[in-house]
Amino acid sequence: MKSSPNLTSEIPMSIPNTSSRLAVVGTGRMGKALVDALSHHHEEILWASRDERRSADAIRSLGLDDRVQPADHEAAIRQADIIFLAIWHQDEKELVDRHRELLDGKILVQLANPFTPDFTDFTTAYDTSAAEQLAELIPTAHIVGAFKNIFWVVFDQPQFPEGVSDLLVTADDETAKATVMGLLDPLPFRVLDGGALCNNRVIERMTLLSREIAVRYDHYPRVAYRLLGQDH
Repeated sequence: MKSSPNLTSEIPMSIPNTSSRLAVVGTGRMGKALVDALSHHHEEILWASRDERRSADAIRSLGLDDRVQPADHEAAIRQADIIFLAIWHQDEKELVDRHRELLDGKILVQLANPFTPDFTDFTTAYDTSAAEQLAELIPTAHIVGAFKNIFWVVFDQPQFPEGVSDLLVTADDETAKATVMGLLDPLPFRVLDGGALCNNRVIERMTLLSREIAVRYDHYPRVAYRLLGQDH
């Protein structure tokens, strides 16, 4: 079975600190939920779309004009230190190829799951994951996986009878992972260390299984999972 490369031991890179500027790339449902949540706890957020006017419209629709700045992809990637990729998995390669030099040394938070369009299977093999594929595409960046187990509607009400939803954060670079976990800690989730990037192979498949069961029992998309046991 293919294992995730230990890129951090081969490439010396500096890690942005918790006061770094954030960017969210993507104005879809997940991008909107993420920007809205982050804007209550962090300043200096850039929200990027291919067309800056689209992100400006999205900012106005959420009433965040005083806290979030619109940008196109290039401007956001150039200015931000930590970039949340709220785009489809299949679009990540194009973005990396187009902005490879600007992405060097940045923390890239990979959100998307590699589901097929009909949500019945995966576009990746069982010995890899979307997060690992991104790390292979750009080994000069710090790749962190997060929000892969959370659907967009859960941001509004993360509290369930069993407790708040878990938010699993994964990375091969422990410093990058700790940086992102610190940024996400104020959000209304239980932020847990999900281990190495290769664990996304399990997380992605658990998320699709959760979706299937939730659809079957008529409570999709308000579904999340929480590890029961000792309080964190």
